[in-house]
Amino acid sequence: GAAAGAAAGAAAAPAPADIKVDRASGPDGRQVAEVHAQRTELSGKQVVVRGQVVKFSAGIMGRNWLHLRDGSGSAEAGDNDLTMTGEGMATVGDVVTVTGTVQIDKDFGAGYKYAVIVEDATVAK
Repeated sequence: GAAAGAAAGAAAAPAPADIKVDRASGPDGRQVAEVHAQRTELSGKQVVVRGQVVKFSAGIMGRNWLHLRDGSGSAEAGDNDLTMTGEGMATVGDVVTVTGTVQIDKDFGAGYKYAVIVEDATVAK
């Protein structure tokens, strides 16, 4: 029934069209798509990104992994989702501000390869 559908849907990531989060304030504030577009210039630099957590995985390769979306970018271009790793905890659906260091062309092996990733991330709600 409807209750089963609602419960199953609660764990799913929100539709990208439903996500609209304002950019983090300050000189290091970037939107998800901007981090992708500016990845070469931002490599090794700190960024602050505000977005909605669409995926969270704890304790993989000794770190927590989260995926943020803020409504910028597109699935077609592959620049609407930003992967971040660190000690921080988050729940899918939370809107958080994440601060970390941009790394590019990162290959962890086992299929974990990223053109851009934010590492040593701290998470604030």
